[in-house]
Amino acid sequence: MASALGDTMRAAAYESTAGGLHKNLKATSSWPLPKNAKNLSKDQTLVRVSYASLNPVDYKVPELPLLGRFVFSKGVPGLDFAGTVIESTLPHLKPGERVFGETAPPSFGALGEYLIASKEACVPIPDGVEPKHAATLGVAGLTAYQTIAPFIKSGSKVLINGGSGGVGTYQIQIAKILGCYVTTTCSGANAELVKSLGADEVIDYRSQDVVQTLTRSGNQYDLIIDNVFADADLYWASPKYLKPEGSYVTIAGNAKFSVIKNILSIFLWPKALGGGQRKFQFVTCVANAVQYAELAKWMAEGKLKAIIEQEFSLDDAGKGYERLKTGRTRGKLVVKVT
Repeated sequence: MASALGDTMRAAAYESTAGGLHKNLKATSSWPLPKNAKNLSKDQTLVRVSYASLNPVDYKVPELPLLGRFVFSKGVPGLDFAGTVIESTLPHLKPGERVFGETAPPSFGALGEYLIASKEACVPIPDGVEPKHAATLGVAGLTAYQTIAPFIKSGSKVLINGGSGGVGTYQIQIAKILGCYVTTTCSGANAELVKSLGADEVIDYRSQDVVQTLTRSGNQYDLIIDNVFADADLYWASPKYLKPEGSYVTIAGNAKFSVIKNILSIFLWPKALGGGQRKFQFVTCVANAVQYAELAKWMAEGKLKAIIEQEFSLDDAGKGYERLKTGRTRGKLVVKVT
């Protein structure tokens, strides 16, 4: 029972982000329990975490110059988790049941021994699915689903810019499960990986000009998902390879002036004056228990698999974020919490 807990827990925590969150993350056994851990509110579940998986938002938010300094000056990072129910106010979740999901900023907390999850973001792990695999579905799996399912139908052609990362590896698989033809970009070193996941065509962005290659191909796509969005070149040229009724979706972006200028031009300038010629939108992952259950079902059936590059101990969680910051991970990075 939650009331039998002590007042502290083991966690990988930081008390500063100076020089980067990864440099300040340290394992401790005396971090305070999550607020309300002993007195859950409606629709909350207290989970003992077994695995967490890492996402860029975990460090990008705390490292923001002002927000990080005043709102996230210290804490336990991590959104994605898998673990065991300790107590729940939800009637369908019982103590001892295996679950997975995500927390939400500003809570984070997946790199702690205990966390509190909401109704839409805490779902049973099916039999036959390993907890560390389920832990990777939280943000990456759900983002992949929400960038594909609403925009396509069976037979659609999908282009994924950046297919070998945590979200991309799931996007390829989900697009194939839903009956799509998939083209993806990645480095040549990851070509065999994305092909093994079902990619029909692969463009090596290091040896090929992506825009020129797409233009020459003659393919007309129903959906383009840009996981990189380092610049807007792929979007501005998209009328050559994205159908007029197609959608251009991104989950990325940065604070560079050139990127912000391009985004404003896409949204604010009329088409006739050089504004966006194709539908453009950002997609932000929104917790959805029904969609989580679908992803877990596919995983249990062997249709969807987690690609895990490396597993870290809680003591080495900082090294995990250091690796994530390179932008070169193949699939997901996970941390064994308990």
